[in-house]
Amino acid sequence: MTLIEHVRELRNRLFWAALGIVAGLIVGFFLANWVFDLLQEPYCDLPSSIVDGKCRFLVLGVADTLILKLKIALWVGLIVGAPVWLFQLWAFIAPGLHRHERKWAYVFVAIAAPLFTAGAVLAYVVVGHSLAFIMKAGVFDDTTQLEVTSYISFVMNMILIFGAAFEFPLILLMLNFTGVVTGRKLLGWWRIVVFISFAFAAIATPDPGPFGMTLLAACMTFLYLIAVGVAMLNDKRKGRGKEVYADLDDDQISPLEEEQVPVGVSDRIDAPAPVDGPAPVTKPLPLESRFDDMT
Repeated sequence: MTLIEHVRELRNRLFWAALGIVAGLIVGFFLANWVFDLLQEPYCDLPSSIVDGKCRFLVLGVADTLILKLKIALWVGLIVGAPVWLFQLWAFIAPGLHRHERKWAYVFVAIAAPLFTAGAVLAYVVVGHSLAFIMKAGVFDDTTQLEVTSYISFVMNMILIFGAAFEFPLILLMLNFTGVVTGRKLLGWWRIVVFISFAFAAIATPDPGPFGMTLLAACMTFLYLIAVGVAMLNDKRKGRGKEVYADLDDDQISPLEEEQVPVGVSDRIDAPAPVDGPAPVTKPLPLESRFDDMT
């Protein structure tokens, strides 16, 4: 395929992926209220959120509730339409991969989805503890009501950060399975990994409390140790880390026999053939006929 054909295929793939997301957006619009009820449960557990027997938020803008519903519908639409746009992305990339590369891509995608889900569930649990600490550790003696868009953004940021952090061991496994680093080398980085885990958790989490930061860093360290164990098993299976000549004596003579081949006279080189004259250049097409819909 030429470059223009690749670009045209990419355009078609993006079109069908966008249709899948739009279909998911429609489904997410009907599920937005249920998702909002699920996300507000950590806040509704706070005593100050209950007003007249119901969980209440602060709303500052006229269209905040509608915009929030559309935003939740878009998030749900990306999840519901994931089979469509992921298939279109894979159909565009897969022809350029070898068979073993496609096999490992299936494995890593199958592992990435449960890891992200586990991180999202852990973030949802952490939000409840974080809210209680943040609200009670402030200048007010008791918790206060929260603005609805800020609260939903806080929860979604925690879910995305925890989910992305749980993909950290996949990066290490990709480096090991591609032969860049060995499991023993990864294990030697444990001090750096622990420091980076706590530094990332301290900077990335919007929760200033110690509970969420420590839990995220501990989970990243635990997943790092699991990745190192899998990398060592992979190295043992492939025989990495073993010297090629470890079983040979330093004074042992090579068993290869020396073969001497005499050098003969080279073949005769023919004289160069004459070069034909250049062919006449055809008249170029008009400017409007040189480009298609893509260019």
